[in-house]
Amino acid sequence: MPRPQKPERFQAKLYEYELPGGWVVLAGRGDQDNDHLSIKLAKPNDWWFHVRGMPGSHVILRVPAGEEPDNATVKAAASIAAFHSKKREAKQVGVSATRARYVTKPRGAKAGTVEIRKEKVLKVRPGIPDE
Repeated sequence: MPRPQKPERFQAKLYEYELPGGWVVLAGRGDQDNDHLSIKLAKPNDWWFHVRGMPGSHVILRVPAGEEPDNATVKAAASIAAFHSKKREAKQVGVSATRARYVTKPRGAKAGTVEIRKEKVLKVRPGIPDE
């Protein structure tokens, strides 16, 4: 009798950016990718970002143990979240920011839907780091 196949592991498609100081920022490309990034990949101390009030990528700023990003780094990651949204062309965009530990998925919610606590709102100009 054939053995049941293990389900294939989901491979998220993510944008990856490096900020000055070696900080790594990851952004989801779609709802499934956002889910995987926010719920599975993000560590509790990582920063999580999403443009307020409309669809957009979930964005994670990786925070290595014992380190803390400066304000400029946090704002740069928020700018990436604004860039990966429908407000890409706006001058200023409100971006929700919180630690990944405060991001949860409601039971039964569709892919890409999360609830956040302890939110800070950052006003930033959409953009990605220069290559």
